[in-house]
Amino acid sequence: MTKRKLAVIVLAAGQGTRMKSDLPKVLHCLAEKPMLSHVLDGVETLSPDRIVVVVGPDALAVEKVAAPHKTVVQVDRLGTGHAVKQAFDALDGFCGSDDQADIMVIFGDTPLIRPETYQAMRAQRCEENGPKLIGLAFRPEEAGRYGRVKQDSDGRVMGIIEHADATDEERAIDLCNAGILLGEGPTVHRLINQLDNNNAQGEYYLPVIFDFAYAEGLDTRAVEASEEEVMGVNSRQELAVAEGVLQQRLRAKAMAQGVTLMDPDTTWLSTDTEFGRDIIIEPSVFIGPKVSIADNCHIKAFSHIEGAEIGAEAAIGPYARLRPGTVIGKGGKVGNFVETKNAVLGEGAKANHLSYIGDAEVGAKANIGAGTITCNYDGFNKWKTSIGAGAFIGSNTALVAPVDIGAGAIVGAGSTITKSVADDAMAVVRGRLIDKAGAGASFRASRKKIKEEKKG
Repeated sequence: MTKRKLAVIVLAAGQGTRMKSDLPKVLHCLAEKPMLSHVLDGVETLSPDRIVVVVGPDALAVEKVAAPHKTVVQVDRLGTGHAVKQAFDALDGFCGSDDQADIMVIFGDTPLIRPETYQAMRAQRCEENGPKLIGLAFRPEEAGRYGRVKQDSDGRVMGIIEHADATDEERAIDLCNAGILLGEGPTVHRLINQLDNNNAQGEYYLPVIFDFAYAEGLDTRAVEASEEEVMGVNSRQELAVAEGVLQQRLRAKAMAQGVTLMDPDTTWLSTDTEFGRDIIIEPSVFIGPKVSIADNCHIKAFSHIEGAEIGAEAAIGPYARLRPGTVIGKGGKVGNFVETKNAVLGEGAKANHLSYIGDAEVGAKANIGAGTITCNYDGFNKWKTSIGAGAFIGSNTALVAPVDIGAGAIVGAGSTITKSVADDAMAVVRGRLIDKAGAGASFRASRKKIKEEKKG
């Protein structure tokens, strides 16, 4: 195989009108990440020398996601061939006479293509005397209105026949065009500059360059991918289908790493989730971005986790919510209806029921009783609560930050703590109990009398 330079053009200027959205199509998310990011991640496995993203006007948000890669603007949307032309000025060294430079064209709304597929195209191109032009193709269950890939007896691609222009014989071809291509840079540049827009839509069609290349006697080939990989996302329905495909991949990867998913279909993962081994995840768990879960953890049903680091042997849920900045130490427990944010729970610390732990540091083996609230916000600023190792916080306690609870300290149930508590001290803040004998019966009798008088 020969070593060749590679530039990748990502077409991301589509308006996405069928999405019915103000958000650019390529920024709609799969597994909590924009489609464009999935596409860039996939092609970056080729270690290309340059990536250029073609965006539409007023697409600052797309440019931010594309960064640090170069972006160029397609002001007038005149087809895929026209979009590729807009990138040529940013591809000096790839469009001239260097026959060791290649150009690949991919789409920002085709997020499911596996790195292995890109690599297969690249490997064929880098063979000695490899094809000058390679297209990605697939064999759908229903070819429908896809463009057909017409090949000669040697397997060379003669051209891409659009469904509307195909004869009955050509429509019987089951190999269809996925739109993605890879070719020798100067050749791709020259062929695209031959395109015209003499058609009903007035657009420059990229696939036509296969017709030009074959007519010149160039070697033109197709690499096949699965129908699932090459699906484009143009509507909310297709977005949902793509999400399902990606989630199935992520679940399979997790299980291969040693994670037990009790009900895979109701477990939702993100692409950057980091798993240890021997983890059990119960049904209906959502794991958002930036989550790591260490060995031997148990994530119970209906938990929602994002931006959290969970140490080994921890137990989370059921019905727990871990928000960004949460760190759970080894053997820590966060139970039902507990919410954490920007909180560190030390080794063996427990918050088992009905609590909010925010902007807090909880020491090892501390126990947070049911109904404990860290009152971390005064309407203007967030304040920190520190709870020492081995401290015991009784049920229904309000900790008004900033406040420190010392190691080994005990806070009585129902307390509102506004001042720090020393190590091994006991703090109890409650109203005085008033116990009036017989007052309950008297109260009920008086209220019953009033009710009867109202009935009149």
